[in-house]
Amino acid sequence: MTRRTVRIAMNGVTGRMGHHQHLVRSILALRAEGGLDLGDGTRLWPEPVLVGRRPDALRALAERHGLQHWTTDLGAALADPDVEVYFDAQATPAREDALRRAIAAGKHVYGEKPTATSLAAALDLARRAHAAGVRHGVVQDKLFLPGLRKLRRLVDGGFFGRVLSVRGEFGYWVCEGDERPAQRPSWNYRAEDGGGIVTDMFPHWEYVLHELFGRVRTVQALATTHVPRRWDERGEPYAVTADDAAYAVFELEGGAVAQINSSWAVRVHRDELVEFQVDGTDGSAVAGLRSCRVQHRATTPRPVWNPDLPHTHPFREQWQEVPDDPDAPDGPDGPDVNGTGEPVNCFKAQWELFLRHVYADAPYRWDLLAGARGVQLAELGLRSSARGRRVDVPEITL
Repeated sequence: MTRRTVRIAMNGVTGRMGHHQHLVRSILALRAEGGLDLGDGTRLWPEPVLVGRRPDALRALAERHGLQHWTTDLGAALADPDVEVYFDAQATPAREDALRRAIAAGKHVYGEKPTATSLAAALDLARRAHAAGVRHGVVQDKLFLPGLRKLRRLVDGGFFGRVLSVRGEFGYWVCEGDERPAQRPSWNYRAEDGGGIVTDMFPHWEYVLHELFGRVRTVQALATTHVPRRWDERGEPYAVTADDAAYAVFELEGGAVAQINSSWAVRVHRDELVEFQVDGTDGSAVAGLRSCRVQHRATTPRPVWNPDLPHTHPFREQWQEVPDDPDAPDGPDGPDVNGTGEPVNCFKAQWELFLRHVYADAPYRWDLLAGARGVQLAELGLRSSARGRRVDVPEITL
């Protein structure tokens, strides 16, 4: 088997998500497996080039993982002819310009979302990449979670009949930073730095709803700031200028209605940090990060409202667990577990698909236009909240 080395400039991997999910659990995990088998006798060997602003952090990260290449000069990385792919996991305001420069340099680009701070800028990136003829992709990791893979199989198999509604609950209590360190960086709570839960999470909800249940046609949202004062990484107090919770109703193409609550100021009383309940004429399901439970029409109980008596239905016990499918094909319906029985890492799964798209011409639909749809929904969600009314979500194209 022939080994082909590919340099990937990875910008922003000194941050939590970029480091753990994209560098360690995706690219380095591929290297630990001997590279990515392209199916044509070639094994792709990803060689990361770490890019960032802090030389000490980059040097330490490279030494920790035995990597040779790092730089604080993005221009130099993009000018390197051996660098073929550019990946971006920076804070949102910095991403747009870096992606634009990478496209102009002729690199294939892959990045976190949101891809830009406005729909106009996100569409401009998609159009530039299309005109340049480079391959481009956006991280849409929730689609590759084992729980949502199972949910997708149910949808594709017609389990629900006609889907009536989707209810999502996402969030957890993010510590203020005074008594205990916050689990999220302080820029997430400053609107001037691109923060806010709508900007962060609505792009996720767009692709989950779009891929599984239908395009979002309208949005009505209320974004608010529940915790107005927090403490930053230096222990200094600061005023929160971005929304930390959002409550939204989405009308979907086909008639289903989705309601999703997103909050960094909620204490968890559910099995997982995100859960989606889907109700249809023939059955219902509740899916989280890993698990998915179902209740078919034939086994649905018939509770009767009577507040004067204790209920006798063990409601949670009346649902069935959807088993893992280790033999499903690759793609968003791919296997829920790997060969050792461990859940497939959703970031690694999408990295593999993107690299196959670039180097084996495999199909790939999660491109910069898909990323622009996420930016659009966040932008319109904030507009809906500011105006206090429902707004239409027009279809966008290149």
